[in-house]
Amino acid sequence: MPRPYRDLKKELAAAADPERARNLAWFFKTGKGQYGHGDRFIGLTVPTARRIAHRYLHLPLTDVATLLASPIHEHRFAALEILVAQYEREKSKAIFDFYLKHTRFVNNWDLVDTSAPYIVGQHLLTRPRKILYRLAKSRNLWERRIAIVSTMMFIRAGEIEDTFAIARLLLRDDHDLIHKAVGWMLREAGKQSAPALVRFLRRNYAALPRTTLRYAIERFPTTKRKRILSGDIA
Repeated sequence: MPRPYRDLKKELAAAADPERARNLAWFFKTGKGQYGHGDRFIGLTVPTARRIAHRYLHLPLTDVATLLASPIHEHRFAALEILVAQYEREKSKAIFDFYLKHTRFVNNWDLVDTSAPYIVGQHLLTRPRKILYRLAKSRNLWERRIAIVSTMMFIRAGEIEDTFAIARLLLRDDHDLIHKAVGWMLREAGKQSAPALVRFLRRNYAALPRTTLRYAIERFPTTKRKRILSGDIA
């Protein structure tokens, strides 16, 4: 294996903290039957892992692929940080395609959230978005989260229609991590247009998971939140 790849892994290992690793394993639900089952941690903070990763931004995609396939969470996080930086620099369809080919390794909520908007969302900002609707119907939890979280970049550009459309596809999803992600993106869309968010909530109230609803209305005044939670959506 080329030296930069070995050096990156050594730096990550040198910063490891076994006590933090145990806490992270609990926080990211790695127990049997939980969403992160089998994930392994070495105990790096996000700033530390990001700082180390950013020293290896010229790592070739072959090495990034190897790092991304690691059972160690922080290795995959570092790989995705490198991909995000490479996409930001190159705006490359090859990186976009690489990401979609490796979604099975983007397999925890933080890995999705730190990468999907800045690769998938950014790439599709000026391109057809049918791939997001396919991902929203995936049996893979993380691909469904990628679909909705990627729309963050559209929202920032003032485009909220796809967020609402994909949110509708996911309203009957049974996973709490999708409920939270949908509510988060609805809340962000509401920053662009509160009336549009209220219309969405009114039309879909019966199907809205309670967690999604609570996240979506977090920025509303207390009295309005209470009315909406009671079913009074004016």
